[in-house]
Amino acid sequence: HKEAISSIEELANGSFQTVIPEVEKLDAKKVKRVVLCQGKIYYELLAHRRENKITDTALVRIEQLYPFPTEAFAKAIEQFPNAKEIVWAQEEPRNQGAWYWLASRQHLVNVLGTKRRLLLVSRPAAASPAVGYYAKHNAQQKAVLENAFGPIQDTTPQFPH
Repeated sequence: HKEAISSIEELANGSFQTVIPEVEKLDAKKVKRVVLCQGKIYYELLAHRRENKITDTALVRIEQLYPFPTEAFAKAIEQFPNAKEIVWAQEEPRNQGAWYWLASRQHLVNVLGTKRRLLLVSRPAAASPAVGYYAKHNAQQKAVLENAFGPIQDTTPQFPH
């Protein structure tokens, strides 16, 4: 992606960032939701936020899963005291990708506690990471982007009791 760059200064004097906090100037008090992600979906989320002029949602990238960067993650989240929803967004199905690993180890919950809702936005659970049909892939990707910023549609199958 054309925005996935590092400056010469960052390469020469910087270091690996385990968590990359929000990079745009948002009014921290007006942020109601923080979307967590990693990888190329960040750039799609950023483009969607800019195109739709969304100012109440921050984007935070988790660049390292193990060991989990607890302090850096907490610091990035604390910038937004009024954010009551923390969303993990991934393009992989819900039973794959980083969410499955993070949720099983409670890393996010341990930092967030019970004051904030932790939600997932992803493709529905599937045996394969790819749906194998271009139109369906695009529809699912669009739904992930829209759900990350809007009302979250639960894609968990409901089973009769």
